Amino acid sequence: MNALSTLSFEPDLPLLGIAAWSGTGKTTLLEKLLPVLREQGLKVAVIKHAHHEFEVDKPGKDSHRLRCAGATPMLVASHKRLALMMETPGQEEPDLPALVESLRCYSPDLILVEGFKTWPFPKLALHRDTCGDTSLVQDTWVRAVATNQPEALTLKEDVVVLDIDNMMDIAAWVKKWPACWKASLA
Repeated sequence: MNALSTLSFEPDLPLLGIAAWSGTGKTTLLEKLLPVLREQGLKVAVIKHAHHEFEVDKPGKDSHRLRCAGATPMLVASHKRLALMMETPGQEEPDLPALVESLRCYSPDLILVEGFKTWPFPKLALHRDTCGDTSLVQDTWVRAVATNQPEALTLKEDVVVLDIDNMMDIAAWVKKWPACWKASLA
């Protein structure tokens, strides 16, 4: 979170964080939410924070060999997909503003950001009864909470409460978010 001051809010690039403690179901929710939003005509990009080293190319394959040889970045593309890989030595955390900016050329209607829960931008927080810690839903940047235990939460008056098991309600709220984002910046 070393570049907080450089995260700019622009009307043409709406951001919404999906924030929750590990094991709450962020990725599962996104797996269900994304097809619904796509069916409703929304072009949604996703940035996912990883807390560990990960590989998207296989050792021995050309892309892996070239990345290891020093290509920065390494872009591999076919008629079905493309992948951009880059080593980021010495970087404490991913540079969220740079990641957001890198998606601009794809003109998404919305960028959902999984993770980066401590960054200052609007969020949909997830909370389940199996998670006793309610501190995340108290974040001043939380605009909505999807939960299966609304009665156990004390939320600010303007925070929308959604049923974490009702994907259509969550999708309806998220679909409205780009308009809310633009209005909040005016």
